Amino acid sequence: MGFPFFKPLYFKKSNIRVHRCPYHNKFVETILSKVMAPPNFPVKYADITAKMSYPDACPTEFNIGSVKAVPIPLSHPNGGSGYKFIEDGKSFVFLTDNELGYIHPGGLPFKDYLEFSNGADLLIHDAEYTPKEYKTFIDWGHSVYTDALKLAEKADVKKLGLFHLNQERTDLKMDDIVQVCRDKISDKKLSLKCVGVASDMTFEV
Repeated sequence: MGFPFFKPLYFKKSNIRVHRCPYHNKFVETILSKVMAPPNFPVKYADITAKMSYPDACPTEFNIGSVKAVPIPLSHPNGGSGYKFIEDGKSFVFLTDNELGYIHPGGLPFKDYLEFSNGADLLIHDAEYTPKEYKTFIDWGHSVYTDALKLAEKADVKKLGLFHLNQERTDLKMDDIVQVCRDKISDKKLSLKCVGVASDMTFEV
């Protein structure tokens, strides 16, 4: 919803590139057109004076300034892409809506996500379910937190952020899950750090 308030949209000299995934032609433009329509906003998308372009962000690698972004297909019933961001020898891997225990059409096996995440300084991964919950929700497109931890361990990741958390889980219950992960890490004498991702958190890579 903040897009229409971006002032360079209304400067004729602006040249704006919006990186998109090529799932559907004109998909991004269609979504933005709906945002910039009454009663949402008084200025229509067609009234933008900046030069707009929509280069495909995946399935190929692309750069945003000095950051290289590498996409990977997610294992989810609706598809999607995860990303690895690389800059100055540091890497951040973001894999949400990704089911490690089930391969959806277009998704990849565990070993491919392992290779993709190898050596990452920070991995933020889908960790919606407990092992007990997962028995009911297998093939829904989300992972057990123990699978996310297993991925981080085997990939020799420095820090794991548990993400896409169940909306019905209390903060205290989430704290318990994080502590279970930390105990497992401690038992194996690993240097891996683990946190539950919350709003307004900042990570330094």
